[in-house]
Amino acid sequence: MTKIKKIGKAISQIGIVGALTLGLVSAAAAADLRLKFAGNLPVDHQGTKVMYQIAEEIEAADVGLKVTVFPANQLGSGEELLEDTIRGNVDLMMGFIYAHKDPAFEINSMPYLVSSWEDMDKTVRNKESAFFEVMSEHMGALGLILFNNNPEGFASVVANQKPDDWAGLGSKGMNIRVWSSDVVNNTMKSLGYNTTTMAWADIFAALQSGIVDGAICCTKQATYTIFAQSDVGKYYVSYNAFMEISSFYGSQKTWDKMNDEQRAVVRAAFDKASDEFFEWNKANDASFEAKLIESGYEVLNPSEEELAGLRDHVRATIWPQMAEIVGQEVIDRIKADLE
Repeated sequence: MTKIKKIGKAISQIGIVGALTLGLVSAAAAADLRLKFAGNLPVDHQGTKVMYQIAEEIEAADVGLKVTVFPANQLGSGEELLEDTIRGNVDLMMGFIYAHKDPAFEINSMPYLVSSWEDMDKTVRNKESAFFEVMSEHMGALGLILFNNNPEGFASVVANQKPDDWAGLGSKGMNIRVWSSDVVNNTMKSLGYNTTTMAWADIFAALQSGIVDGAICCTKQATYTIFAQSDVGKYYVSYNAFMEISSFYGSQKTWDKMNDEQRAVVRAAFDKASDEFFEWNKANDASFEAKLIESGYEVLNPSEEELAGLRDHVRATIWPQMAEIVGQEVIDRIKADLE
């Protein structure tokens, strides 16, 4: 072999080795992903602790994923974060799914859909339920992956004053905050409240300053953690019409970047956390009512008969309106599961 041929062969071999090395480096870089995990709950809320637990478990699996947690609206409101997750600017999310991108998501605010923790588990958490399937299908159409639904209890009214006719259907003589949902707005009006639509992040200041007299917003845990410990609010009215529900979801764009091993780790971490969070909320619901009372709150609990009257009125009044918003087919699927 001539000297020139030997040199050419060496150069060729170097090129092959270089290409292989570059390919391995590129594959490793593709596998190493840094994920933004955002949420809306306060830093000391149990849900935020769950977020950090999920991040630790994903990283501990050592599959090339690093997770940074951004709680307490650090990256934006729930509506903004949903949109950022669609775009891929946020990778993983724990929060309420608002209906501004798809009216079908109003089923998250379907009043008196469930009446117990057992109902929540069967109707909302169960991945084979009509509720879960509808949410998953519509989120998929937006470029989102639904991992788990996390009912945290019933969201009821926090108030600075005692509502008039608080267990009936008469005028309550007060203005309360509602979130951006026509269903919630119409429901609370049907119960006798005046309403003002307001983002979650603005509730505390509005209630503290008296801009609104109260808010439909929170479980007993959230009311104690956010309001009672800061001496804001005096009454908690347990209508039990709406679930306080957060969801674990992610960006399809991020999901497509992951390999099968990484996806399995993420799903397992979310499933485990969802199970534990549900059990924690169920076990601690009564204790937070006691803490509210100890802090000076008066907790107003309608009787079973009064609750039945409120439930029947709302279902007869609001559920037909919901069919016009989310579609009759969606309502029929969910109602079939309840029968």
